[in-house]
Amino acid sequence: MERRTFLQAGLAGLGTTLVAASSAPAQFIPNQSKEKWAVLYGTWYGTARDASVWISEGMGGIASVFDVRQVPADLNTYNHLIIGTAIHGGRGPQALESYINSNVSWIQSKVRGLFAVCGNMGTTPGQQQIGTLIDNYLARICKAGSVPRRALGGRLTKTLMPESEYQGVAGMYASLVDSAGNWDNLSRAECLKLGREILSAKA
Repeated sequence: MERRTFLQAGLAGLGTTLVAASSAPAQFIPNQSKEKWAVLYGTWYGTARDASVWISEGMGGIASVFDVRQVPADLNTYNHLIIGTAIHGGRGPQALESYINSNVSWIQSKVRGLFAVCGNMGTTPGQQQIGTLIDNYLARICKAGSVPRRALGGRLTKTLMPESEYQGVAGMYASLVDSAGNWDNLSRAECLKLGREILSAKA
């Protein structure tokens, strides 16, 4: 089953929906909640997007999911935010940094969870990556306090990357890629677990 079909089928089972109009990107429609939750992510090739959807799924599908490049004007009306990013060269996309820097005055009081997805040379990220990528980077720019946080494994998807960029990183993962040139270390179970931890910490 293709990843997109799997996501649609899995979320439909929760009552959440991914819908797409011909001229608009897919939109995640959350389940009802007393308070408004949102996952805001920065990504290059979709890994942080999938992590975001699975984190919301771990919360019972109550969090809206937004790519920072298409963030709604009323995001500041949400009660709770989870912020995550894909990492390339130790940083997230400039669009995410710019958005956070421009809105940190209201973002900092609403952050309830943080995550980063990274290749980590094929090994499962741990405390070192949490310290480097979240504590010393993402939490710092968000001015976030002590909230649940996780460094998650990354993914290499050849068809989603420009050839020049793929060639730039493929060598690092040459022993891990499959026959199509892909590699996937993003754990849905870890994303679901983080979603549950975030919701539990807020309760």
